[in-house]
Amino acid sequence: MANDVLDRAYDDQVQALDADGEIVDPDLIPDIGDEALVSMYRDMRFARRFDERMISLQRQGRLGTYSSLAGQEGSQIGSTYALADEDTIFYQYREHGALVARGLPWEYVLYWMGHEAGNAAIGDVNVFPLNISIGAHLPHAVGWSWAAKKKGDDRAGVVHFGDGATSEGDFHEAMNFAGVFETPTVFFCNNNQWAISVPRERQTASQTLAQKADAYGFDGVQVDGMDPLATYTVTEAARERAVGANGEAQEPIFVEAVQYRFGAHTTADDPDVYRDDAEVEEWRERDPLDRMESFLRNCNLLDDRKIEVMDDTIDERLGEIIDNAEAHAADPTDLFADVYAESTPNIDEQREYFESLRERHGDDALLESE
Repeated sequence: MANDVLDRAYDDQVQALDADGEIVDPDLIPDIGDEALVSMYRDMRFARRFDERMISLQRQGRLGTYSSLAGQEGSQIGSTYALADEDTIFYQYREHGALVARGLPWEYVLYWMGHEAGNAAIGDVNVFPLNISIGAHLPHAVGWSWAAKKKGDDRAGVVHFGDGATSEGDFHEAMNFAGVFETPTVFFCNNNQWAISVPRERQTASQTLAQKADAYGFDGVQVDGMDPLATYTVTEAARERAVGANGEAQEPIFVEAVQYRFGAHTTADDPDVYRDDAEVEEWRERDPLDRMESFLRNCNLLDDRKIEVMDDTIDERLGEIIDNAEAHAADPTDLFADVYAESTPNIDEQREYFESLRERHGDDALLESE
């Protein structure tokens, strides 16, 4: 199949499994073995459970503002499984599943608790620090990809972003640079239909987002992002295109993964004020977990007992991650640590003043709300 899957009309959405987990196109089922297929589902299930636990912790005041991934596990897990370990992932802030697929360092949770150490830890699994400002990480991803090309590395830069990012200038600048310099970049757009409260149809008059690649001189393809197997197959082909597999020229590629955000934009958002419950329920009929589970059951690779064991293992692992994160001893002076690569006199002065306040009043007094 390889690159053939990329040679489609922009609105010819790639799909391997339908909403019921039935095979639509046998040629699109990746040949990765039974163990990998079950592992993919396990990670999707882990990601969903991780999401539920993080939201619960936030509601209890044990975690900061958090962005939910529910509904997008298929694209995040499927795409990451298709990459080489040495490929570097750049992501916005919702793609926790990409971290799950790469082992999820427990320190990652520290970021959502307010510790920058959580961002540093994910570098060990070739994931760049997450980015809160919309689309600002795309030029960095292209720059990294360009550097990899100049060094002769056989590595792809895979940059995740939402449909809202396509309305930002950074997106167009990154796409233009990538097209001109033919960087090994996979632009992976998680089109979840909503940029916070702005629906996709209010962002662009384009029939698809995938076709935006045409303006910058490279190809775009649309895939069912709630189908993990189709997402795997498309990403695998996209990576081959990007790195110039089989002696071909390196070039960027745009993947639009069509999916839906089941929950709120973040735990600070109320989606009930801008979208209908009927719309959400319609998309829930395409749940990527249900779809993958049905497929695996039909292949006799999964049953109730295996799922029960899987869930026990997931809960145990999540418990360890949360316990480790909550046992982390915070150092308030870390507030000043990463402002600049090297500290400045002004930063030193602020740090010294902060320390004098702690010494004079004590941390407990400084943490009081009144």
